[in-house]
Amino acid sequence: MKIYKINIALLIAGNCLPLLAGAQHKPAKSTVAVHHTVQPGAKLIPLDPTVRTGKLANGFTYYIRHNNEPEHRVVMYLANKVGSILETDEEQGLSHFLEHMSFNGTEHFPKSELINYLQKAGVRFGADLNAYTSFDETVYQLPLPTDDPAVMKNGLQIMRDWAQGLTLETAEIEKERGVIMEEERLGKGAADRMLRQTLPVMVNNSRYASRLPIGKAEVILHFKPDVIRNYYHNWYRPNLQALIIAGDIDVAKMEQLIRQKFADLKNPPHEKTRVKYSSSLTGKNQFLAVTDKEMTNTVIEINSKHKEKKVYTEPDYRASLVRSLFNGMLSKRYVELSRQANPPFLGGGAAIGAVMPGLEAFKLFVSCRPGEVENGFKAVWRETARLQQLGFSKTELERAKHEYLNNMEAMMQEKDKMTSDTYVNAYLNHFLYGGATPGLSKQNEMVSRFIPAITLAEVNAVTKEYILETDRDIIITAPEKDKASLPAESTVLDWMKEVNAEKMDAFKDDVSTLPLLAHAPVPGKIVKEEKDAKTGLTFLTLSNGVNVILKKTNFKNDQIVFQAFTNGGTSLYSDADYQSADNASKIFSSGGAGNYNASQLEKYLASKQVSVSPFIDERIQGFIGSTNAKDMESAFSLLYAYATEPRKDEEIFKGIISNAKAAQVNKDDDPESVFSDTVATVMGNYNVRRTPDNLEKIAQINLDRAYTIYKERFANVTGMKFVLVGNIDEAKLKPYLEKYIASLPANGTIEAAKDLDIHVPDGVISKTVYAGKEDKATVYLVFSGKFEYDYASTLKMQALKEALEIRLLERLREEESGVYSPAAEVSTRKLPDGRYGISIYFGCSPANVERMIASAVDEVEKLKKDGPAQQNIDKFKAEDLHMMQTTMKTNEFWLDYLTGQLSNGEPLEQISSYNQLIKGITARDVKDIADKYLTGKNYIRLIQLPEPAKSK
Repeated sequence: MKIYKINIALLIAGNCLPLLAGAQHKPAKSTVAVHHTVQPGAKLIPLDPTVRTGKLANGFTYYIRHNNEPEHRVVMYLANKVGSILETDEEQGLSHFLEHMSFNGTEHFPKSELINYLQKAGVRFGADLNAYTSFDETVYQLPLPTDDPAVMKNGLQIMRDWAQGLTLETAEIEKERGVIMEEERLGKGAADRMLRQTLPVMVNNSRYASRLPIGKAEVILHFKPDVIRNYYHNWYRPNLQALIIAGDIDVAKMEQLIRQKFADLKNPPHEKTRVKYSSSLTGKNQFLAVTDKEMTNTVIEINSKHKEKKVYTEPDYRASLVRSLFNGMLSKRYVELSRQANPPFLGGGAAIGAVMPGLEAFKLFVSCRPGEVENGFKAVWRETARLQQLGFSKTELERAKHEYLNNMEAMMQEKDKMTSDTYVNAYLNHFLYGGATPGLSKQNEMVSRFIPAITLAEVNAVTKEYILETDRDIIITAPEKDKASLPAESTVLDWMKEVNAEKMDAFKDDVSTLPLLAHAPVPGKIVKEEKDAKTGLTFLTLSNGVNVILKKTNFKNDQIVFQAFTNGGTSLYSDADYQSADNASKIFSSGGAGNYNASQLEKYLASKQVSVSPFIDERIQGFIGSTNAKDMESAFSLLYAYATEPRKDEEIFKGIISNAKAAQVNKDDDPESVFSDTVATVMGNYNVRRTPDNLEKIAQINLDRAYTIYKERFANVTGMKFVLVGNIDEAKLKPYLEKYIASLPANGTIEAAKDLDIHVPDGVISKTVYAGKEDKATVYLVFSGKFEYDYASTLKMQALKEALEIRLLERLREEESGVYSPAAEVSTRKLPDGRYGISIYFGCSPANVERMIASAVDEVEKLKKDGPAQQNIDKFKAEDLHMMQTTMKTNEFWLDYLTGQLSNGEPLEQISSYNQLIKGITARDVKDIADKYLTGKNYIRLIQLPEPAKSK
């Protein structure tokens, strides 16, 4: 189950008002509706008219919307205005515990039958069927196929059972205690420890500070079963619940079924008051510095708090657009600041955003480079001071407006292709948090009306409104070893005063009016065209030897995704050149292209739907990107620029290297980083191309050598495969292919990648890493070796993975209560040599490591000896076939599939046999493939345990 987490690092986004159907200025997950005074005469924004809503006599609310994306699917959410904030001291953790119990037995689906039934219907546990618990709500999600009336009927019954039909059997409660304790264990670490100290400051010591949803161990382990039954009876009631449904359904029939199914839900005779808690302003400033041994760098946050502004009226909406433009422009200034030769910070930025219920803030943060706390903080604060003194520029605002309008135009193009999840989340937001949910058409109308008229004075006024010296928190989190050198509150305030006193230069808005390309391409020709009726593909051959494959789809109205690649990659370079080769594409994609430096290019692309990135992998190099019909020429010209006119920017290069080195300083203080580095090293057989970065490796990156390698990799496109998928207009596309793709350089020679013979090592290997102080362990088990590659065998390996994962979940979690989320993964490759890997991983108590490994290995042996249970193979087939029905109706799937087939030299029509092969897989097939590949001959055990306690 998903559980609410608070991210202590500030996420800077360009828009504080998401461009989503029915979206609003959305607070954090925990926010409840707060008092809002509507201005006299202000027009309330109506609810999205495309959704049917209602409320039953018992207070139960419903939202229903017809939507065909994806076809034959429906998404159901049961929302409960019930979360950890309602718990008494003796109930801490029971909201989340109750969420778990909803999958452990209901009136119509006893014990684990609910999960079993849904898996057989093609619903994946965790990936599809899921839930989350937050401070103020608990929400259950259930996506279903709509082409089986029995499944639809039972889906509604499951929602009804969750609402008021849990069995809460004592034996199931006792089993779940251990599972939840393992979930709590997974969350432990430096971030959690520091959060528990900083949260009271963030929420002004409100009730939220003492009600983290995971609860308290002493409650989880020892509460009496009647306590959780009473909690369920008191709070899971219809006047606090809503059913939200969107999908390929008949709305009128669904409404009738809901009224029949949920009308008999009862509110308790003596209702407890559902208090709407919030965090209030205190008028006080606060300061807190927290250190931890496993923290890797110093972070300073400044939160200038304000009363939350919710969107109810059109003036509210307009004001939210002003804040959104403010956030977008400010974030771009910090991006430019990060491009210096010696960046003043590892990361930094500021934006207006939600804090907790009732509060929002101007939130500033800086992640400091080691030993450069003052310099980093001043650099970030200086941009706020510059704003306060000089504001934004007219060109910044006009560009931000164009970008916002362009994004809205792109969303309107896909209005009828919005997924049901989008709508469900919008209506969930409306029920839980209040505020306006107007729907995309109304939102587009308001954006089109309001954005052009927003003035520079309005946006600049946001600075004065939000960057205040009252209700301000300064929070520092830092490595324990830096505790003595951390600034005091007075020091930080002095730094702010010093920066504020500086005479600021106006922000230089570096914009170019030159054409993107320094040299116009000499167009080539399409010399051959073929159409394959069987696959529906169009094949074009260009005069320079590029092979273009087109797949026209209608999955999106105005989307084209593409990838181009040729063989070679870093495999053609020596170990001495590897670091320069491996980092070349990152360096030169960061430095601009053609006549445009990085900042100019970002601004040039701001109002375009264009994404193009060069890449150099181990065996191939090429480009990946996306665009729409209007901006297709811009996308192809940018690809041409990256291929033929990369920019060698010394400042950008120095900044990349400087930050890479700074990130290494305290990396080994993070136990998860230590373990992941160990896994990569062992799995890569200690090859220098697989071991993690270090200072020595970073020092080997040479700008001139990287430039030479980059130019070499894109100097010859002979034999390049260029795959385009989407709503393609061939008549418009072909001239661009001739101008920008057929003009790419080629010498007629087709290269081949080199086999480096790097693979998971053979033999039996066991390694234990001691890192971290929390009482938790991580286990990673790998079976590997040579693989006889063919399409049917790859699918059987996926069936093996699923059968193994089902049993790991049933045994390690449900039967033994020893882990929270055991997982299995399978990887196969054809080139350069057929190899496979089957991995098992989970977290658990250090005391249970050997027992859990023994149970996992025992399940492996049972698969080899007895094969999987037939019902588990049936679950795999149902889940996989249902997943592929929707996945195959995305442009991204076809791009990945076609490029994968081309790079492996496999038939492009292979996917046509997919359903037949999946349906034909038997338990015996999986037993045989398990017996063949899970031999234990090549078996790796990697374990992370906490550091031993130091003797005094």
